Amino acid sequence: MNKPLHDTIERVTRRVIANSRDGRSRYLDLMERERDRMPERSQVSCSNLAHAYAGADEDQQALRASSGPNLGIVTAYNDMLSAHQPYYRYPERMKIWAREVGATAQVAGGTPAMCDGVTQGEDGMELSLFSRDVIALSTAVALSHQMYDGMALLGICDKIVPGLMIGALRFGHLPAIFVPAGPMPSGIPNRQKQAVRQLYAEGKADRAQLLESEMQSYHSPGTCTFYGTANSNQMMMEMMGVHVPGAAFVQPGKKLRQEMTRAAVHRLAAIGIDSDDYRPLSRVIDEKAIVNAAIGLLATGGSTNHAIHIPAMARAAGIAFDWNDLAELSSAVPLIARVYPNGAGDVNHFHAAGGMAYVIGTLLDEGLAHGDLLTVWDGGVPAYAREPFEADDALDWRDPGESGDAEMLRPASAPFQPDGGMRLLQGNLGRACFKSSSVERERWTVEAPCRVFATQHDVAVAFAQGELDRDVVVVVRFQGPRANGMPELHKLTPALGVLQDRGYRVALVTDGRMSGASGKVPAAIHCSPEARGGGPLALLRDGDVVRVCAATGELSTTADLAGREPAGDPQSERGVGRELFAMFRAHADEAERGGSSMLALAGL
Repeated sequence: MNKPLHDTIERVTRRVIANSRDGRSRYLDLMERERDRMPERSQVSCSNLAHAYAGADEDQQALRASSGPNLGIVTAYNDMLSAHQPYYRYPERMKIWAREVGATAQVAGGTPAMCDGVTQGEDGMELSLFSRDVIALSTAVALSHQMYDGMALLGICDKIVPGLMIGALRFGHLPAIFVPAGPMPSGIPNRQKQAVRQLYAEGKADRAQLLESEMQSYHSPGTCTFYGTANSNQMMMEMMGVHVPGAAFVQPGKKLRQEMTRAAVHRLAAIGIDSDDYRPLSRVIDEKAIVNAAIGLLATGGSTNHAIHIPAMARAAGIAFDWNDLAELSSAVPLIARVYPNGAGDVNHFHAAGGMAYVIGTLLDEGLAHGDLLTVWDGGVPAYAREPFEADDALDWRDPGESGDAEMLRPASAPFQPDGGMRLLQGNLGRACFKSSSVERERWTVEAPCRVFATQHDVAVAFAQGELDRDVVVVVRFQGPRANGMPELHKLTPALGVLQDRGYRVALVTDGRMSGASGKVPAAIHCSPEARGGGPLALLRDGDVVRVCAATGELSTTADLAGREPAGDPQSERGVGRELFAMFRAHADEAERGGSSMLALAGL
């Protein structure tokens, strides 16, 4: 029998509900109006319908007769991005599976799908965070034709799933199911990959050796196998109940993966507006679902990027969720998974050890997650505590049993650490996030003179010249949403890791992002308010003593900042399309609210 819900989770949930009351009420009222005003296709202009049906080939007659639900597919397919390459043939198969249950399916539209792994350290990374808003807008454009009775959302990686969710929530009178494609098979051990990166940073490995190592890690279609933002996305979709149960980490090309996608199509057809089991996305994604997403993030040591994405997704559903909520949940939710970069094994090992079914089951057992959500699948959240398998060519689910690897996955009653390891730091330098689950406890506190930089390239130069061979807090500022789009600074990790391995006490403070692949270096990230516009990081000078402490939740300096003039805002760069995103930078709000100009200007 499951334990009662933990007091802290109950308290945080009540607070989120109270803080969201007005916004949530407005959102649900809008969704009711949207459902009521959704045009009956039999009443829509014949010319409009002809345009919509002209390319439907063998489904034309079914569409013309309105003989069943029509499902809109929004896809992030491209074949440069390994995670999304498997989506190539999904639409044609999904159309066949829709016909099996008397439905039709059409590709409503496509969204961009950029890869932070390709743009790391490059100018294009400055478009990354704002690609989430572009994806949300693209999703809205796709669905604006109002020809659909349900949404099949095909996306996996970093900003793509949050963008799809934000866009879909504005059409939340429709049901929606997210359809993943799964991770690539495991490559070389992650520790080996990280070792080669550090050797290269020290000049002890050449470019050919580095490229060979990287291509043995990222080698075939499917999601990258480390537990970064992409795989954290899939975890959250399970925790919120918008997948077919267990869909997150089944590899591409497997028969089981195909059967799960088929089940998603069948289920989406069964929960539409005109069905007896109507399950609109607006009711599936509620305050408890958002809290569950945060709980899953904390329990599994997921990507810090979701400290930005969860508040943004919540806003699109009229829900207020902030870093106070995340930090308080972290105090109660134990860390029960260690997946690279927090452990040795990758998501394939995690899935084999019990994966999401085990995680959800043990959290429910210990009263550490909401079990009473409306999910897209029958049985609510407990249905997601079972793992999928094939039985006589049919899809079925079973109890995952005990953890298959206690070094990777443990019960919530005997966790790796008693808290979720996502801490809120605050002080006279603002508010920031610190992912303590990936940092050794003896490194949680660093107090040292700072060295201030405006770009990660400048850090690399200083490292190469030996200027950072000491105890140091590296401050990289003007990396927030309004400054340059808040790029990830993942290329800092090898150099800072080398300094740490040399015995120095090193920390990073930045208003930029570091992602779930940030690794072992203590980092106060997403600093808010950001330096652009005069945030406190703009007042720091080289040599100021900065204290970063996850134990006490402190981010401060002993320097007197009161009489200082802030460093001047840098000019926005042009090229690689960055000038086209000026409006996103100009109106973006703080990272804690999601770093979104679109949501800010929409009044959400």
